[in-house]
Amino acid sequence: MKQLPLAIGLDTEPDFDSFVTGDNGLALAELQGLRYPGPPIYLYGPAGAGKTHLLRALAGQVRLQGGRCGWFDADAPLPWTFDEGWSLIVIDGAERLDAARQHAAFTLFVEAATHQIQMASAGREPPVALEVREDLRTRFGWGAVLGLQALSETDTRAALRREGERRGLPLSDEVLDYLLTRFSRNLASLMTLLQRLDSFSLAERRHVTVPLLKKMVAEEGQAA
Repeated sequence: MKQLPLAIGLDTEPDFDSFVTGDNGLALAELQGLRYPGPPIYLYGPAGAGKTHLLRALAGQVRLQGGRCGWFDADAPLPWTFDEGWSLIVIDGAERLDAARQHAAFTLFVEAATHQIQMASAGREPPVALEVREDLRTRFGWGAVLGLQALSETDTRAALRREGERRGLPLSDEVLDYLLTRFSRNLASLMTLLQRLDSFSLAERRHVTVPLLKKMVAEEGQAA
């Protein structure tokens, strides 16, 4: 019989301190020094570069200062209702906005400008390359446009090892090699995998090894 892992509250909201910087120090510094309200800010880069992490960190900083944030992404159901009490409006997944959500996003930009509310958005492509309506593309690119780079393998290894240590979950070079050769190198996906592995190792009462990781993947596949 397996031991059920306890919920020990290690999974915290992303913040600037937990962001793995890599080659993205300038973008991090820009967001940390943001003064409200200001021109819109837009982040772009490949999947796993940290765009959503930084947007969530920015929203968290606003909440810590007593402000409120409106968060929208390409999957958020319509209608997108505006609240003039917000200090920040976030739009994530800009490249995936359909026609109706492009209209909703443009309306948010207009309302934000009218009420002097900060806008922050992100997508995989820079504004000039987005396949969205022209007036929305222009607004995405009004202010600072910051490109993010994917982490190097060295930085990804360091991030995984640090997260493992935070969880009391030592990761051997063999385990890291397996993670980086058999799974997507998207850091967000790897962190989610590590979270599942943490729970699985507790349930199995075993240290993390490649055989344990293989067993977890096999059992998840059978349950799917």
